[in-house]
Amino acid sequence: MEHTPHTAWLAGAATAAEQQGAGNLLRVILIVMVLGCVLTAWFLLRGYKRKDD
Repeated sequence: MEHTPHTAWLAGAATAAEQQGAGNLLRVILIVMVLGCVLTAWFLLRGYKRKDD
């Protein structure tokens, strides 16, 4: 096993991070999850609304 200097390892890690494309997918998943939570909360809480007729 070869010894690689820390600077070369960090440079390789930085270039590998630029090539990965999971950032957009994660962003979409988080947005959908938040919207789902808001929609679920609205659906559940509207049943507890008291109707004063």
